Amino acid sequence: MDRFPLAGHTVGRVGYGAMQLPGPGVFGPPRDRAEALAVLRRVVELGIDHIDTSQYYGPDVANELIRDALHPYPADLAIVSKVGARRDDTGAWLPWDDPADLRQGIEDNLACLRVEQLAAVNLRLLDEKEPPGQRFDDQLGAMVEARDAGLIAGIGLSNITVEHLRRARQQTEIACVQNPYNLLDRSSDPVLAECTAAGIAFVPFFPLGSGFNPQNPVLNNDTVRAAAERLGIGAAQVVLAWTLTVAPNVLLIPGTSSVAHLEENTAVRDVELPADVVAELNALA
Repeated sequence: MDRFPLAGHTVGRVGYGAMQLPGPGVFGPPRDRAEALAVLRRVVELGIDHIDTSQYYGPDVANELIRDALHPYPADLAIVSKVGARRDDTGAWLPWDDPADLRQGIEDNLACLRVEQLAAVNLRLLDEKEPPGQRFDDQLGAMVEARDAGLIAGIGLSNITVEHLRRARQQTEIACVQNPYNLLDRSSDPVLAECTAAGIAFVPFFPLGSGFNPQNPVLNNDTVRAAAERLGIGAAQVVLAWTLTVAPNVLLIPGTSSVAHLEENTAVRDVELPADVVAELNALA
């Protein structure tokens, strides 16, 4: 299966994440604006129809680049964003998740991207350890109101536990979930299993390991490197291809600010790992 439903769209399982388009630390203008615009245009040329972004990437930078590169957008392009945080003048990540803030965040995304509706918007929890309660219900209510008003087609959740997902599904339909997940961090396996059973798209962030860790234990793992050498492909392609084998509802959004890296990541659509390699990678859990 190379496609999966996402909030009224059916998208390719390899999408694109815009987090790396702004400057260092996801803050400020891009290192190379012309290259950033070229990446986004190449995204569409490669047939990618799912872009993940947020107004607080930059802030404003990622969405402005998407707009300048791609507006008016292809009819089949699903743009997904997230709300629940903001940036201060130093680049610090701060909560912005009261119901009124969430609605304002959605409207800011729409205005910057120049669209009337987003395919989905994720409610991003900054503290997944806070158990779901009335505050979570109120936040979810703001998302439902935005969907009912036609501003978003689907509601997503990000950085959540199984308890958050179950409580949310008692109140409304959930289109997608974004949680950290990769070869060496499978702490979201229970959430993934719940999503798979319910037919909800699961979008792992940091599938290649954190971009903020220069050592990157995922890409530098000995088993990954050995598999890459044996198969004649890049370590990133090994990891991404493995992630697609985990479940049919997994949608990838690898990010990059380089056209060459974008093409390498996207080529994973044609990579089929041998069963013994998948087994070796599975055993790294």
